[in-house]
Amino acid sequence: MRRRTILLAAVLLGGTAVAADAPVRWDAPGAGNPVLPGYFADPSIVRDGGRWYIFATIDPWGDDRLGLWTSDDGRDWRFSTPDWPTKAAATSPTSGDAKVWAPSVVKARDGRWYMYVSVGSEVWVGTAPSPAGPWRDANGGKPLIGRDFDRAYHMIDAEAFVDDDGRAYLYWGSGLNWVNGHCFVVRLKPDMVTFDGVPRDVTPRGYFEAPFMVKAGGRYLLTYSDGNTTKDTYKVRYAVGATPFGPFEEAATSPILETHRDRDVVSPGHHAVFRSRGQDYILYHRQALPWPQVGDAVLRQIAIDRLDIRPDGTIAKVVPTHGSPVAGFAPHRTKGLAWRASGEGGRAADDNYATLWRVPKDGPGTLVADLGRRRRIARSLVRPEFATRPYRFAVDASDDGRTWRPVVAMASPSGSPIALRHQVAARYLRLRTDDRGAGLWEWTILP
Repeated sequence: MRRRTILLAAVLLGGTAVAADAPVRWDAPGAGNPVLPGYFADPSIVRDGGRWYIFATIDPWGDDRLGLWTSDDGRDWRFSTPDWPTKAAATSPTSGDAKVWAPSVVKARDGRWYMYVSVGSEVWVGTAPSPAGPWRDANGGKPLIGRDFDRAYHMIDAEAFVDDDGRAYLYWGSGLNWVNGHCFVVRLKPDMVTFDGVPRDVTPRGYFEAPFMVKAGGRYLLTYSDGNTTKDTYKVRYAVGATPFGPFEEAATSPILETHRDRDVVSPGHHAVFRSRGQDYILYHRQALPWPQVGDAVLRQIAIDRLDIRPDGTIAKVVPTHGSPVAGFAPHRTKGLAWRASGEGGRAADDNYATLWRVPKDGPGTLVADLGRRRRIARSLVRPEFATRPYRFAVDASDDGRTWRPVVAMASPSGSPIALRHQVAARYLRLRTDDRGAGLWEWTILP
């Protein structure tokens, strides 16, 4: 029976026999990871009013604002940028030139939402009535943790934790030059801004940055990142303590998430842990593929994998994937009409946010979609490589693939997805752009 099952799987995969535990390739059609179409890092995820929110650093290496992705089904995400924080609004006399990084968003026991975010190597705090905003500074226009707190370390990567009794704690800290990371913690008063006591150094073995607290089995599991996110050494470790202040001892099953070359997963880390329908998951960034990238840009993407926290408070090793089911998430992204393109153009129709169709660097780009037959088409959803940059797009339609009529004039929108409306009947659509070298994750065509 097992042999018949394996043979059937081979037939369904186009006749190529694959071992039952062989990892799906990173460039396979329909891959669920990366979750988001673009380059983002340091994610924080929350759910409110039936909607998911992912706040994240915008790559390469930060931006003057944060990225915010929202979704009602956990699969189709829409990009925006909150009004706060911005590099201009969150600046102090001691701020460095670092961009806006590493948000942590939590709900306090008073029902309000609070964000702890790194700007200029300092930690700022904002508040809002909901994750959707409007977000406003909550500390009188000054950093909650300034660079002068301890100049031997980076004052970044703050993460709030609300315990079962409603008390809140703030963890933060990184190292300099990719070494000597230190983790600090302080209890917060009910206003979620004022320190209730003196910050303590609770650095466990192997800590570099990105703390995230999890409570399980009556114990406190301090998870964190180690290594260098620009190389292949970044990973997630954890240490266990009896209180939110530790002391923390690294667990026997640590590290729990690290580079898997055989699975094309490179440098996973700076994570968040969340629960959906009773199952725990880890949301994290990892290097964009193929890796290493051309040039020196830091380009990371967001992924989700199952996290198994055992009743005794230990965490099982995470098996990183290129997409696996998430309880409460839709099984598929919005796919639209099936279409074909020649050559590399098929990457814009493979439902995979790890693969790109790219415009030639020496000229304009044209991508032709063959729908197989003439049909009614209402609009396109275009997901460009960088959601924050404007792109010039135009759309033409044709019945025979030779004679074309314009249906969307050339414009320069930004965002993700970019909606292009074109009520038309045709077999072929042609997407045109004169942005040399521009990339496109997906082109979804809707009836």
